[in-house]
Amino acid sequence: MFENLLTRITSGDQQALARAISLVENEAPGYFDWLKKLPVTDVKLIGITGPPGSGKSTLVDGLIEGLLQKNKKVGVLCVDPSSPFHQGALLGDRIRMNEWFTNPNVFIRSLSSKGRLGGLNPRTLAISEVMKVAGFDAILIETVGVGQNEVEIASLADTTVVVLVPESGDSMQAIKSGLLEVADIFVVNKCDRPGADIFIKNLSSAMARGFKKNENPIPIVKTNALLRKGIDHLLSELEKASTKEKKHAAGNRLFAQRAWYEIQRYCMKDLTVEMLEKEIENMPERKLNLYLFLEKYIRQEFK
Repeated sequence: MFENLLTRITSGDQQALARAISLVENEAPGYFDWLKKLPVTDVKLIGITGPPGSGKSTLVDGLIEGLLQKNKKVGVLCVDPSSPFHQGALLGDRIRMNEWFTNPNVFIRSLSSKGRLGGLNPRTLAISEVMKVAGFDAILIETVGVGQNEVEIASLADTTVVVLVPESGDSMQAIKSGLLEVADIFVVNKCDRPGADIFIKNLSSAMARGFKKNENPIPIVKTNALLRKGIDHLLSELEKASTKEKKHAAGNRLFAQRAWYEIQRYCMKDLTVEMLEKEIENMPERKLNLYLFLEKYIRQEFK
């Protein structure tokens, strides 16, 4: 099933890449052993996150165009809301990016969020590891816009871009949701709208209160993605972020976060809410002690 796929992917075969992604997403037999054979690369993952309506897809479209102008090869993972009926991606056609589908230097794949609150598909990390060996210069991961819970991308991406808009009061939302901590770059999109400068000033003040002396503030980039304004500035900041040498401890933490993400998923994959609900229905006691119920699921050393 996985025979010769790695060779074909590293040679630039996008059909082989698409096939491998499907096999990994569906956890086909042998996929884990195949993932262990993937070579380690230095390709950086760039996460694009933010609330609904902030213009993430349009911004990604602009970044694709800007990277192509620099003769770069781009991979894109778009995590879309999932259908409540078949769990597939509702926006899988990616209308905003349709001009790139025939470009040999661009690969775009839509994934369903599978209803997860973190804004990612459960197999996003594994799929991105597959894409890393395909020779891309940059891999963009656009998350679902789900608000305050959407910080999962920070555990997976090398650089996290948080996209905000001036009129939605997102400076306060950024502070409340922890986005101040997870962002490597802030983008204030639709910056031609009223209140953009005041919004940026408030965001800068919030960051100033949250950082210690001698710490570098997070860059704030003004864009109008639809008109392609500010895209070059954002690409410049992304380049700086990718070449910035991270401290050894920071690199270890990112690797540990990725490992924790996968360990948690594997340990929980056979356990569903529906399964627990059926078990509860078959229990005679109606007044349930939560921790007595959990006892058989929790390892002895944690009791």
